[in-house]
Amino acid sequence: MINFKKSGLLASTVMASAMFAAPALAQDAAGQTPGVDPQQTTTAPAEAVAPTDQAQSGQDVVVTGTLIRNPNLQSSSPVTTVGQQELTLRQTNVAEEVLRTLPGVVPNIGSAVNNGNGGASFVDLRGLGPQRNLVLLDGSRIVPAGFSGQVDLNNIPLALVERVDVLTGGATTTYGADAVSGVVNFITRKDFTGLELNASEQITEQGDGNVFRVDGTIGANLADGRGNVTFSMGYQKAKPVFQGDRDFAAAQIDSVTGEESGSGTTVPLRINLGNGTGTRQLNPATGTLVPTYQLFNFNPYNVFQTPFERYNLFTTARYEVSDGIEAYAQGMFSKNKVSTVIAPSGTFGNSFAIPYANPYLPAGVRAAACAANGVVDCANATGSFNATLSRRFVEGGSRISEYTTQLFQLRGGVRGDLSEHLSFDVYGTYGESENNARSTGQGLRSRVQAALDATSTTACLNKDAACVPLNVFGAAGSITPQMFAYLNVPTTAATKTSLGTVRGVISGDLGFTSPGATEPVGIAIGGEYRHYTAESSSDLPSQTPDEVLGAGAANPDSFGKYNVKEAFAELIAPLLADKPFFKALTLELGARYSDYSTSGDNWTWKAGGNWEPVSGVKFRGNYQRATRAPNINELFSPTVTGLDNFATDPCQGAAPLGNAQLRAICIAQGAPASSIGNIEAEPSAQPNNRTSGNINLGVEKATTWTAGVVLRPDFVPGLTITADYYNIKVRDAISQPSFGDALNACFQVANNPGLSATNPACTAIRRNPLTGGLFGTADAYVPLDYSNSGRIWTDGVDVAINYHRELSFSKLDLSFNGNWTNRSRFQATPVSVVRECVGYYSNSCGSPGAGSLFRGSIQPEFSFNQRTTLGFDGVDVSLLWRFQDSVKYEPLAVQELLNDNNADTDPPLAQFQRIGVQHYFDLSSRIQATDNFEFTVTVANLFNNKPPVVGNTLGSTSFNSGNTYPSTYDALGRRYAIGAKLKF
Repeated sequence: MINFKKSGLLASTVMASAMFAAPALAQDAAGQTPGVDPQQTTTAPAEAVAPTDQAQSGQDVVVTGTLIRNPNLQSSSPVTTVGQQELTLRQTNVAEEVLRTLPGVVPNIGSAVNNGNGGASFVDLRGLGPQRNLVLLDGSRIVPAGFSGQVDLNNIPLALVERVDVLTGGATTTYGADAVSGVVNFITRKDFTGLELNASEQITEQGDGNVFRVDGTIGANLADGRGNVTFSMGYQKAKPVFQGDRDFAAAQIDSVTGEESGSGTTVPLRINLGNGTGTRQLNPATGTLVPTYQLFNFNPYNVFQTPFERYNLFTTARYEVSDGIEAYAQGMFSKNKVSTVIAPSGTFGNSFAIPYANPYLPAGVRAAACAANGVVDCANATGSFNATLSRRFVEGGSRISEYTTQLFQLRGGVRGDLSEHLSFDVYGTYGESENNARSTGQGLRSRVQAALDATSTTACLNKDAACVPLNVFGAAGSITPQMFAYLNVPTTAATKTSLGTVRGVISGDLGFTSPGATEPVGIAIGGEYRHYTAESSSDLPSQTPDEVLGAGAANPDSFGKYNVKEAFAELIAPLLADKPFFKALTLELGARYSDYSTSGDNWTWKAGGNWEPVSGVKFRGNYQRATRAPNINELFSPTVTGLDNFATDPCQGAAPLGNAQLRAICIAQGAPASSIGNIEAEPSAQPNNRTSGNINLGVEKATTWTAGVVLRPDFVPGLTITADYYNIKVRDAISQPSFGDALNACFQVANNPGLSATNPACTAIRRNPLTGGLFGTADAYVPLDYSNSGRIWTDGVDVAINYHRELSFSKLDLSFNGNWTNRSRFQATPVSVVRECVGYYSNSCGSPGAGSLFRGSIQPEFSFNQRTTLGFDGVDVSLLWRFQDSVKYEPLAVQELLNDNNADTDPPLAQFQRIGVQHYFDLSSRIQATDNFEFTVTVANLFNNKPPVVGNTLGSTSFNSGNTYPSTYDALGRRYAIGAKLKF
């Protein structure tokens, strides 16, 4: 990205398109006004959709997609721009919220994700995973939020954002690794002078989800315009929207039966005494064990909008120290807190030793335990028996995790002219991000065990004076506040990252032109050094497997770092101009050499060009060989057992009784022989996986290319039409198999005579030694290892239409930004199935290779945004239409369920296997009351379109929640926002 001083240059742009994500907790889901002709201006905002390669920002022109300092040379890469006016009309408060609605962008962790949100928000371009796109601030990298290297969008200072450029397609040659699927570049306002105050308030029609935001910006020029200082500060607070306050989400729905369902961790408790007894539920009235009759509805506790609070400061300064030499600086500080609220904790199938003489143990349960363990004289039984308990601590209230992030980043540099044709820009940046997590309401397994190990109601056998004997055997209310207070120990963890960068670029032109051209050949050369570190630490309970109940995974201390040295060069050469059939012809070339301390060296390169045969018609194309080096999480993350999402288990139910080979496989995985016929799928559809980093990972390699046309017909002034085809292929992709892929590697071939229980894909899966399930202990899991074995393909077409016209009574702006995705395929390993996920949803579809937390989002085949704006004297009225194509449950997932040798694992109900087309309309009006005051009123989801209901077990816990997909479909309903701006 290069800044240019040139007034009057107008851009027409457009074309729209974890380790820091928290592990999903044991939840228990059963289961310029852009787009106008360059010679025209308009005051009515539009949905940035007219691709070009430049955009106006005050007096500075910032080019996203090229390093070359020449505003008359255009990059061949299409760029989508969302301008400040569009952000104003949408009354957007967090960058992630507007980015996820752009066609071609797939929702990721953000404000609509509750269980699995670790306090950060990410963007996912083209559905290739947030680790494969890059987020920049004024063309410079931002310190990442966690081990996976992704930038937390919660920290972006929207008050100073002039526009957002989204370059989709490979950009690693220009910006380095992580830009395989593209770049999001937030461009801030330059040379701001005066005072500006902004305030906004938003609330849903049902009176919840209030969002308040206030920002203040002040700026002044120095020394007769030789310098400028700008300072901005802001505050924002968003309140939650509970799922229980929406009728479609008040009760959890089973996606297979269509009936109200819930979690198997419930109250009264469910208990498995081992030795083939199966899991049964306590009837407190009789003290006996009976078949399960009551599950727990966890939906009302969860939220559709996470509570959020943010303070941010941002400042920029520049000063021309001498003719042609300018020093500049930028600083950003942000402190934000994201809270997640989920259902009460409990014992999620954990195993405990319980004395036969426990004072709260009902006689019927004691008798059943004696029978299961062969104790004849039960009345005088001594010692303890082992059992797995599934008991919800409803008495303790919700589990609340507070993620507080503090980020700062400083940037300082010098830029200027080396000659008439060349300039330089040298800068350094340093940033740190620290996320502190504090969780309450969970309970510790060791304390539950100590409190169960009692033979009286007054003291525990461990002699701990603080220990209070625990009654898990009664109805709701049997756990007293004193009992739960002993269990409830707050847990803490911290993740800290840093990024230091030194970068220098020389750019401009060579001072000569090709024989047939009028513009000189542009060039840029430079080098960059980056150093990344990431470390995490946590208290002892958080580091201990199975200790923090309902926490999803242990959080051991970890550390990783790497550095990279890079050199790069770009060239844009105008070859012909103003010739027959060659109004303009331009060649673009680029190359980058990278040397990573962890994965060695590699090259990337690009070749592209623009051909304008006649005025108003331009063809453009770009081909790139891109790479992505493994991040700290993929290299250095410790081995942990955590939660995944899968509703069925091939070993569940009676199927192994009639299939000797299936029975042998289940036993080889660690299931006791006595459990065969009684093995349960995890009742929350959250079985265990095991993951770890792999220091032997190499870089993944990609080829990306785009080909498109830009039309600005002279006979229709103000009209711009663009269409661009994109194609991205990634080989040696750093990936993990999905949970389903790992199961299929064993069980889809269980009837093959050439395979047996000794198949490594089968024996790598480990089962609970008491119950045979894939849950309840950290020693039961399905391994999901990182490797360079993946392959990813995606291609499609972006179409943008933008039209501006002066009418007799108003100004009219029409814009259309659409995406058609032809395919999005992922193969985790050479022996895995090839998954096609465009237009499909399931537990296995989502961001490939990004880990189980990022799977399960939806990528429709076709989507578009269309905005119509009428601008009157001082008043704009605008309607935004957002369209999402219909989607279906993944056919491959249906086939896998039918082929897993188990009649008890059924596909979802037919009515939940399709989601119809969705239309959302947002109406906005901006009124310029005086020269210094304007206000904006917005009604989002004007017609109160309710989200589609599909139950809670079709996708990952992060994205399939409240019986719908709240990141993809609007679960909040109609809401109103009003904003005011005062400027001097």
